[in-house]
Amino acid sequence: MGRILIIDDDPAFTRFLAAYIADNFPLLQVETCNNPMTALYSITVGSYDLMLIDLEMPALDGLKILNFAVSAGMDKNRIVILSGRDADFLHEVCPMGRCLAVLNKFEARQKSVLDMVFSALSRKAGAA
Repeated sequence: MGRILIIDDDPAFTRFLAAYIADNFPLLQVETCNNPMTALYSITVGSYDLMLIDLEMPALDGLKILNFAVSAGMDKNRIVILSGRDADFLHEVCPMGRCLAVLNKFEARQKSVLDMVFSALSRKAGAA
């Protein structure tokens, strides 16, 4: 089963995204974390196939969590940074190659990119 960790300080967003994944990609197991500090523990004890990290959170921003996750052994190509900011800002703050993708979490076009990632992970989970 493909394991996903969603780290976002907005509980409504994490509930929405977790429900969306459960409804559309039932082979994927989703864990959510609304406290970025608690997420550090989850990263060190868990084994995830994909992490979705909100860029802007209080106390600890998404780039710091990205750096922590990579230093803890998570492949940077299994991490997606999400934000409400526009694409130009996101690519300036998090240049290509630093993680799998940086996406605006409210743009419909960006949802198709996430769907492709979820689909690939779901196919891999089904083949395991």
